[in-house]
Amino acid sequence: MKKPFAVGLALLAGSLVLTACSSSSPGTTTTTTPPASSATTSTSSSAPVSSSSTATPMPTRGDADLVIWADQNRTNALQAPLAAWAQTQGIKAVVQTIADNLQGNFVTANQAKNGPDIVIGAQDWVGKLVQNNSIVPVQISATGVSQTAIDAMKYGGQTYGAPYAIETLGLFANKTLTANTAPATIEDMVAAAKAGVGGKVAENPLCLQVGQKGDAYHMQPLFTSGGGYIFGTNADGTYNTKDVGVGTAGGIAAATKISELAKAGVLKNSIDGNNSIQLFAQGKCAYLVSGPWALGTMKDATMDMANVVLGPIPGFAGMGTAKPPLGVQGFFVASNAKNATAAQQFLTDLLKDTTITKAMNDKDSRVPAQQALADQLKTSDPMLMQFLDIAKNAQAMPNVPAMDAVWTPLGEAQAAVVGGADPASTMTAAAQQIATAVG
Repeated sequence: MKKPFAVGLALLAGSLVLTACSSSSPGTTTTTTPPASSATTSTSSSAPVSSSSTATPMPTRGDADLVIWADQNRTNALQAPLAAWAQTQGIKAVVQTIADNLQGNFVTANQAKNGPDIVIGAQDWVGKLVQNNSIVPVQISATGVSQTAIDAMKYGGQTYGAPYAIETLGLFANKTLTANTAPATIEDMVAAAKAGVGGKVAENPLCLQVGQKGDAYHMQPLFTSGGGYIFGTNADGTYNTKDVGVGTAGGIAAATKISELAKAGVLKNSIDGNNSIQLFAQGKCAYLVSGPWALGTMKDATMDMANVVLGPIPGFAGMGTAKPPLGVQGFFVASNAKNATAAQQFLTDLLKDTTITKAMNDKDSRVPAQQALADQLKTSDPMLMQFLDIAKNAQAMPNVPAMDAVWTPLGEAQAAVVGGADPASTMTAAAQQIATAVG
């Protein structure tokens, strides 16, 4: 039974769905950033990661009582509230940046028993981390927390993480560069960008990060509109990982449309995670496909947000609806945590009120999983909260272990197509690579 990969996680329905329901240097928070082997992206999402570890040396815990690993964005956001929390506990807690391959490096370090107590990641990691015995079930209160987010952290009937943010992708438009801020189709979007406003035409019609290795996460709305999907589903709603939709007629049709956009100068390998948001903020792109994390970059660049309009990503004319990925970010406790007690306490305190999550959100904008914080932000940050409406049409990211075999070959295939490769043979080869890896 072939369906897009939207099964397994209830979607948002316009609003958060709630359930009824020893020490040294206390408080000191530090960040250890190992040298990156390659440029890191500016986004912090449910984006793909490789399962293999890198040669980059990992940070050591030193004299810390509690260690958390995160990407750069979340390290910056967590430093201050973690320090304040640690002070109340009378312990030393640190958050350390893992610049590359956070998931793979965590699995490797945890197996060697020299990893962190907690790692921050996306719900599509859960299946792989459970399969590798890398994380343990946690006890959290679901009161006041999105049921969608809670369900995303479940695997095999158990809850493995404390969710704090929900995210998806939207279309940002710059009113000074396009007269159509809510295009009905991708073709309308391209036409409006190329027409410009008052004789002013953007250098790039669209900023959608592709890079040399691809970004299947950000390309997913276009891929689904064209007819592509990742895994089909069985009659009971579970994923059929033998049904890979990458090399199907729909997958090839989607890649063909992507190729056409590249030939028209709309999609470019030169636009990647390091520059896509910045180029938009600098007025060099009429449109941007990105998530809530882009808002902070725009504001830091002193972009006039009165000229920015956010809405859903359109699909191709005469084809399917664009389905952006729906991701949930959470905190996971390592199976070999040195201080499992403190780790569990931190997760409990994370969700008991908005003290920690509000402080994180002030530094790194995310749609919160907690209703109380969402209510606050509806007034103070209405554009951020528009992502709740956009998420109505999003597709849940599968948390099955097989997803680990998808991101790299799919992203590389899409990048190759943008670079001029034949869509049919490229997607067929990628599908075979995925199927072989899944087994």
